[in-house]
Amino acid sequence: MTTETKVWKVSAEAPSREALLEAAALLRNGRTVAFPTETVYGLGADARNTEAVADIFAAKGRPSDNPLIVHIADRSQLEELVAPPEEAVLRLLDAFWPGPLTVVLPVKPGALSPLVTAGLSTVGLRMPGHPVALALIAASGCPVAAPSANRSGRPSPTSASHVLGDLAGRIAGIVDGGEAGVGLESTVVEFAGDALYILRPGGVTASQLREELPGIPVIEPQAEHREPDAPRAPGMKYAHYAPRGTMVLVQGASDELVHACMQRELDEARARGERTGVLTYAEHADRFRADHVVPCGRLDALETVAHGLYAALREFDEAGVGFIAAEACPEEGLGAAIMNRLRKAAGGRILTV
Repeated sequence: MTTETKVWKVSAEAPSREALLEAAALLRNGRTVAFPTETVYGLGADARNTEAVADIFAAKGRPSDNPLIVHIADRSQLEELVAPPEEAVLRLLDAFWPGPLTVVLPVKPGALSPLVTAGLSTVGLRMPGHPVALALIAASGCPVAAPSANRSGRPSPTSASHVLGDLAGRIAGIVDGGEAGVGLESTVVEFAGDALYILRPGGVTASQLREELPGIPVIEPQAEHREPDAPRAPGMKYAHYAPRGTMVLVQGASDELVHACMQRELDEARARGERTGVLTYAEHADRFRADHVVPCGRLDALETVAHGLYAALREFDEAGVGFIAAEACPEEGLGAAIMNRLRKAAGGRILTV
């Protein structure tokens, strides 16, 4: 599958209408186009067009049992796609849309390509909080299925250059609107049995959800690395967000124990002849001996860690690192989403000291 990939560079503040109309026409005509959101770059296609959606899976090399999130530009589109949401869900939409929240709702028969839902009776919907994404989706006139715009298993893209590196020649176009903001994918939730279940942690935290739904239980996912047989949302199955090298995630009761364990792992890898890397934080960057140390934001500002995580993982690939020791972070607030991605990137290789 090869094609010429056109790139439109646009301003997030005042995107070119001509560029967006051209990209929207491609979506409307069954082609695939990558575009920025406030989380990461997405790879979009008309969610009603099975052939177009199949091209997403082909370009990414994505397993067909992994459902896709559908992006809309206006809440009025809900009526044509899903059953009427519960009152609690509507409160969440009022609070967090547009923004990094995906809600899983019962899909209307025939409203979307069956490839989007991966055989489920539900679909994840969100309205992205990015002016370029909203303008593109509105101009296309269709609901847009859009997973992250990377090869399956790779770290998600937070810039157009990441998309080009993974998908050039495999997709029709890329709308380059600069770097993504949050840096981690959306939070995915489903309301069932009078409780809200977080299927994938992301840019909206559990505490924020609880603030909007007082008296309603908000159930967080289990921390251990396990893959469900039938994922109800993207990000629940398969080791992904991963660099090419082997990565081990180290967590423990104290920084001293964690750092000592990481250094032992690094020394052993170096003795095996591997090029070594450390994924850590600005506060700890001078504590390790390795070929490549990447401080990924600050522990006292986890939003900076979220913003830089995927770019940091890709940096190890560019440096040819074969073994990476990664430092865990606290799981409060945005840390839950960061640790979710780190566990996935490590493919379950986790050391607790």
